[in-house]
Amino acid sequence: MSQLPVTNGQATKAQPPPPPASNQLVCCKSIDKLIAEAEEPEHRLKKTLGPWSLTALGIGAIIGSGIFVLTGTAAAGEHFAAPSILHAQVLDLITNLLRTGSTAGALMHGRPPAGPSIAISFLLVAIACSFAGLCYAELASMIPIAGSAYTYSYATLGEIFAWIIGWDLILEYVVSNVAVAVGFSGYSKAQLAAFGITLPDKWASPVFASGQWTGAYFNLPGFLIVFVLTLLLVRGVRESAETNNVIVTIKIGAILTFLVVGGMLVNPTNWKPFAPSGFAGIVTGGAIVFFTYIGFDSVSTAAEECRNPQRDLPFGIIASLVICTLLYIGVAIVLLGMMKYSTFVSGSAAEAPVAYALQQLGASRFARSVIVVGALMGMISSILVFQYGQARIWYAMSRDGLLPKLFSTVHPKFKTPHWSTWIACFAVGIPAGLVDIGDAADLSNIGTLFAFVLVSLGVILLRRRQPDRQRAFRVPFVPWFPLISIVLCGGLMTGLTVITWIRFVVWLGLGLCIYILYSRHHSEFAKNRG
Repeated sequence: MSQLPVTNGQATKAQPPPPPASNQLVCCKSIDKLIAEAEEPEHRLKKTLGPWSLTALGIGAIIGSGIFVLTGTAAAGEHFAAPSILHAQVLDLITNLLRTGSTAGALMHGRPPAGPSIAISFLLVAIACSFAGLCYAELASMIPIAGSAYTYSYATLGEIFAWIIGWDLILEYVVSNVAVAVGFSGYSKAQLAAFGITLPDKWASPVFASGQWTGAYFNLPGFLIVFVLTLLLVRGVRESAETNNVIVTIKIGAILTFLVVGGMLVNPTNWKPFAPSGFAGIVTGGAIVFFTYIGFDSVSTAAEECRNPQRDLPFGIIASLVICTLLYIGVAIVLLGMMKYSTFVSGSAAEAPVAYALQQLGASRFARSVIVVGALMGMISSILVFQYGQARIWYAMSRDGLLPKLFSTVHPKFKTPHWSTWIACFAVGIPAGLVDIGDAADLSNIGTLFAFVLVSLGVILLRRRQPDRQRAFRVPFVPWFPLISIVLCGGLMTGLTVITWIRFVVWLGLGLCIYILYSRHHSEFAKNRG
């Protein structure tokens, strides 16, 4: 039987016999083979990223417009005029069903306000993410391959789980970037209007919003920002990382400016009541603000372009989480000390709570301008990093045969997966020009939480199956820490609404159809059987 190439100075193990068709679904891919394939000349990516570039990638993805927008709206809660079980929180439905035998007592008018306790929501979500982040760090240091949770699932859980999580990650990146691109268009349009520059609604608004035609032709700014960033990503990862470093520096500067200026405008009475809806409001707030933490996992998608992945990937994941958590909690405490949480329920206060609070309390025009620039930079860096990560997911799935080979083609000069990058551009840019996905953005939350659960499970399984494999970073207290991650992330999933779960199941069903019709016939294990 043939042997695999020597990897990291050690001979790899011989591959097992091809699996029967009935076992293909649970076949795991050899970690040694994954690493060997990544070093093949036609698939090799340029290794240029260091620890601080990886940290900046994480910060760029995690801190987007949410820190300036979502903090206020999550604290104020949501309310729908017409009650519907589709808008009910899954946890609330289950609790009422177990307690009373019916769902009559469930809140079906929206989400309860967290108030100033949204700072606790940020902390709880950060704790949940930190346990998942430790699991990502261990697997990323062991399997320094593009593909993130998809690749880890292929190595630990099997092909069907890898496909499900890969399809799930496609949803996460596409939906979140469409939402951010639409938000960028609306925010930049509003700010330009403040300076007397008016963009025509016909070319700067979604064609469809809330299921209704708006009369617009195309949301050009939403498409153009994705297109321009794609040009940069195709040009090279070093250029993209350097641009992201500059953007992240500006963004952090804007946040620190707000903390200083807003801190001088705080009125402590606004922090009372601290938790108007009790623990339910904190959990629901956590499910909402989880969207703002999506991104640290994108650090692991850069594994094949990292100079020292065993050391730098864990550093980038953990450092970006710590820095962003401190900034999020700081902004929440200051903003909700400036104005009462109920102020941000609707209108301009809900659309741009940080800018609104500064304007109402008489902050200088310079400070408000810095916040505007910071919000725009936050959106740009989020789009940049998510487009980068999305292309690497598709690249990894294609290399394994689960997507057409076009997706894993590497540019001969720039050494980037250029076709995947361009396809990702139009997969995000065109919907961003046509639709406002609104509350469908919660799909990013449920998709990411599901990925975190599988990655945490993967750490436990790999510790049992390959206990002697070298690990540059080890999660402490296994299996307890990964189990805590699974419980916390699963709990946050129950904080999402029924309609979000329905959309998620439909998306997974569509993905399974594609797997049955195409991917399972083109994967490596299917070819080995042939």
